[in-house]
Amino acid sequence: MTQLATSTAAQQFDVGCTIEVENTFESLHAHVELDGDVIIEPGDSVRVHGEPVVVPYGEKQVLRRTATVIRAGALNRAWTRATGDIEFMELLEFSFSSGSEL
Repeated sequence: MTQLATSTAAQQFDVGCTIEVENTFESLHAHVELDGDVIIEPGDSVRVHGEPVVVPYGEKQVLRRTATVIRAGALNRAWTRATGDIEFMELLEFSFSSGSEL
């Protein structure tokens, strides 16, 4: 039982991160950069803690937060690798157009 708890604890950890959110005419984006040399692999999850970030139009904010990285197990990682290309292809079905007919 103790080994299971230790194994589970090793599967997730907290790390500092920088969040950049921009809501301007030029760009609408949100980026999270984890501190250190943390490598996110297929199936892993990252949860950023804190209140939701609301950036009014025309502004950009850079914030510091804590994030929890949750490592995927072997089965979940394999499943994500096997199905990732299919899910990516679904994204390609969407397009943005100017409204004119092709």
